[in-house]
Amino acid sequence: MRTSPSYTASYRIEVDEATTTAVQIVDTVAATGAEVKGLDVADSDRGRIVIDLTCDMRDSAHRAQVRDALAALPGVKTESVADQTFMSHIGGKIEIHSKVPLRNRDDLSRAYTPGVARVCTAIHDMPQKAHLLTMKANTVAVVSDGTAVLGLGDIGPEAALPVMEGKAVLFKEFGGVDAWPVVLDTKDTEEIISIVKAIAPAYGGINLEDISAPRCFEIEERLRSELDIPVFHDDQHGTAIVVLAALLNALKIVGKRIEDVRIVVSGVGAAGNAIIRLLLAQGAKDIVGYGRTGALAADQTEGMHPTRKALAEATNPRLVHGSLKDGLADADVFIGVSSGNILTPDDVATMADNAIVFALANPTPEVDPIGALRLPEPDQQRPGVPRPVPGPPRREGEGDHHGGAEGGGDRHRLRDLRGRALAVVHHPRRLRQEGRPGRVPRGAQGCARPADCCDSGSAGFVVGLSGVVLRGVFAVWARSAWCGPGPA
Repeated sequence: MRTSPSYTASYRIEVDEATTTAVQIVDTVAATGAEVKGLDVADSDRGRIVIDLTCDMRDSAHRAQVRDALAALPGVKTESVADQTFMSHIGGKIEIHSKVPLRNRDDLSRAYTPGVARVCTAIHDMPQKAHLLTMKANTVAVVSDGTAVLGLGDIGPEAALPVMEGKAVLFKEFGGVDAWPVVLDTKDTEEIISIVKAIAPAYGGINLEDISAPRCFEIEERLRSELDIPVFHDDQHGTAIVVLAALLNALKIVGKRIEDVRIVVSGVGAAGNAIIRLLLAQGAKDIVGYGRTGALAADQTEGMHPTRKALAEATNPRLVHGSLKDGLADADVFIGVSSGNILTPDDVATMADNAIVFALANPTPEVDPIGALRLPEPDQQRPGVPRPVPGPPRREGEGDHHGGAEGGGDRHRLRDLRGRALAVVHHPRRLRQEGRPGRVPRGAQGCARPADCCDSGSAGFVVGLSGVVLRGVFAVWARSAWCGPGPA
């Protein structure tokens, strides 16, 4: 396991210069596998110096190992340890700032009473003016009940709050959209729908987040039909957009078409369901979804929830059965949105040449990308053998697939989501060299597997692609989806 900025710690240590040098300290810490990020002198007095040592580690046990290694050095005393991740969350990650100054009594009279009453009256007379005269047009509610948080499961609304704050930060930093966490202490579907409808007048859009399946499907569908503002379940459509955009890029690099590849999806909850439906809409024909009990298949749907049954009937044309590991054999694409460490590099090795692996379980991926990096390269990437050259960009509308679980209204939504993913894929800043004969995106040339593009600063090709696409998704979606009707 590699070190991670999620486990950055700063050790304040007092050092006797006559006994131990700074070089010895760095060497000792590096010997544990930690990555030293900084060594700053905080104080110095008569042969004793106080140093702030900052380093990245693998996990909490590694942090304790570094502490013990420092304690074993002669003349070194650890005064305190600060976990940078926890430090960044103290007091929360978001706050409210006023957009108008309150320098004097006149400013106060305009921003608040009595002047604000005139604005209230104008909105009462013409409600659509709320988009112009309030925060509504550029504000999103990030709503969660804390039942499906990251890979942690049902941890409750309070524990979900740091994630919702983080999502609000992403909206602001990447899309310029103001967002506010709304965590609900209820798991009742009707109550959640009622609460969201009640608070909707203050927002330009609703972002549903980390609500467990299958309730999330009904909640989103009902809110879409009963509200006049956009409703977006990020775990479904946000994930699906990123995966489709990254997959289209990766397929260009390995010289394959989405219509021809075999795709294995691990996890058929909210994210997996939306990913599969969007890939079908893009033209994928051979997708097999795997849940806890194995492959979904149309001939084994008895007792299934209607949503999962529809997914089984729309996928797995070869009626594959059995375990996920069995299903990986000769697959071209693996997309994981399930649980961490359920696969080994040897399992990935059974996939087809030039396979694409998106291990997206959070916070621990389905397979260790560093372990997968040690796999032998396929024949196509051996010295002296030409690498695949990506073809021209596909045009939207090619390879449409409207069969399976999608209804008429869903097809329009899927087209919209495909358009957003394609806009990211073909943006000139995403694939700067696209269309130049014999060239592939910088940093990705010769990638047979996602892990082959790892370097000292990345966790793999998939992570790199998804990270780039993620910025585009927020910029495209956040700036377009929340535009309410303008003032009359």
